[in-house]
Amino acid sequence: MLPNPRSESSRKLYGIHQSGNVYKVRLMLSLLDLPYEWIGINLAAKEHRSPEFLQLNPIGQVPVLVDANVNIRDSQAILVYLARKYDNNWLPIDAEYMAKIIQWLSIAANEIEHSLTALRRHFLLGAPIDRAKAERTAKQLLQVMDQHLENQPWLECHHPTIADIACYPYIYRAVDSQIDLSPYLNIITWLNRIQQLPGYIAM
Repeated sequence: MLPNPRSESSRKLYGIHQSGNVYKVRLMLSLLDLPYEWIGINLAAKEHRSPEFLQLNPIGQVPVLVDANVNIRDSQAILVYLARKYDNNWLPIDAEYMAKIIQWLSIAANEIEHSLTALRRHFLLGAPIDRAKAERTAKQLLQVMDQHLENQPWLECHHPTIADIACYPYIYRAVDSQIDLSPYLNIITWLNRIQQLPGYIAM
C-alpha cells in the first residue's frame, strides 16, 4: 500500500527555524495542507556534517525534504517538487509561465541570496560581506519588483505561484537586513496579499 500523501509519517523536513530557505518550504507545505515530521538540525553541534545527514544531502545544507522514497534538497527544488506533485496551479506546465516562474526562482537563489539574505546573515550572525554592494543589489532588485507588481497582484500568472513563495521570506524579513521597505508600496501590498492566503504561517 502506498503512503497516504496527507500522512505525516510519509514526509520529513530537516531544517532550522531561523532559515528563510527552510521557512519557504514550511510555508509551502502549510499552504498545501501537507502534514510532515519536523526534524531540527543543530548546526552548532555540526549535525549537518554528520554521516547520517550527509547521506541525505552530501553538501551538508538545509532544507532537505524526504517524501516517502523521494529525497529532495535545495529550497527552490523542493518548491518545484511540491507544486508539480501536489498542486499544479503553483507551477503551471505552460512553457511561458513555467519559464517566467523559474526566472524568479533564479532571482531568489542569486540576487535575493546575495543581498537581503546576506545582509540578514551579517546583522544577525556577524557574517562578513561587502555591505555596500549587498545594499545596492537589494535596492535595485526591490525597485524592479515594485515596478513589476504595479499592475499585477502576483509575480506571475495573476495567481500565487512558487515564484511568490521563493521570493517572499527574505523580503518579508527585510527588517533583519536593515532594508526599509516603505518606498516600495507595491511590494508591501504583495507581502500582505501572501499573508492572507489560506494556510499561511509566519516565520
